[in-house]
Amino acid sequence: MQQSLTTIGFDADDTLWHNERFFRITQDRFARLLADYTERDHLEDRLLAAEKRNLGHYGFGIKGFVLSMIETAIEVTEGKVPTAVIAELMEAGREMLEHPIELLPHAREAIEALAPDYRILLITKGDLIDQERKLAQSGLGDLFDGVEIVSHKTTETYVEIFARHCQDASRAMMVGNSLRSDVIPVIEAGGWGVHVPHDLTWSLEHAEPPRTAPRFAEISSLEDLHDFVLSVR
Repeated sequence: MQQSLTTIGFDADDTLWHNERFFRITQDRFARLLADYTERDHLEDRLLAAEKRNLGHYGFGIKGFVLSMIETAIEVTEGKVPTAVIAELMEAGREMLEHPIELLPHAREAIEALAPDYRILLITKGDLIDQERKLAQSGLGDLFDGVEIVSHKTTETYVEIFARHCQDASRAMMVGNSLRSDVIPVIEAGGWGVHVPHDLTWSLEHAEPPRTAPRFAEISSLEDLHDFVLSVR
């Protein structure tokens, strides 16, 4: 028998607040700094390859991104990258870490509408200190019944989180912009996966929508979430 929905998890970056836009701005700056050494397309390919290699070492987030840019700069210049360029990349990273949080439309309203009837969780991955900073600056912290900051979002991760918060993943729903991290593994764990597309999504988060899965849904914005939840409970 289908279990009733009791718990709703929200992704943070590019679901509740802007994030990827700042990576894109910094990547544009990176391309300008290295324009004398390589074409932009080649530089972006090398940077993406470095990010993939380094995920296991640095995890997700700004610090790993900056280290991957520095590594890529050394590679494409064959070790001749000026120290001034390295210094500017480090400064760009500090600026990203200090950038004010900008909520996405309907983020607060969506959480507040569901909070009276459901256990609300924030489930995000990345650097612990940076994610805690963003949550504190968002003004949303008091709305969550629990906060989970994890290194990776896998099926096993969601099984463990929902086992602690609501007995079983079949009672849970996850809402996020990443099919790979927020939707597919939750469905595999037995819960609902609700995709809220964002115009800017990191290429490593792309995946094909699991459209045949009974517990997959896609909504155009968080404004539609409350009505959708009512339709499945």
